[in-house]
Amino acid sequence: MSTYISFAVIIVVALLIASILLQVKGAGGGLFGGGSIESFRTRRGLEKTLFQFTIGLAVLFVVLALLQLTYA
Repeated sequence: MSTYISFAVIIVVALLIASILLQVKGAGGGLFGGGSIESFRTRRGLEKTLFQFTIGLAVLFVVLALLQLTYA
């Protein structure tokens, strides 16, 4: 059971890193940041979905990490 949880953690971490890097930061942004300081705006469409997906992956990572501690 511990090996399955370990593999799940690795997959979730890879997806979490990718989803964080794909999020747009400012007008010039993307992968390496950039852009200037802009006013606050609401997330719409794909950006909102990616943001919610990132939050879900973070929660899943915490749950899997706690499960891994209990089975270790």
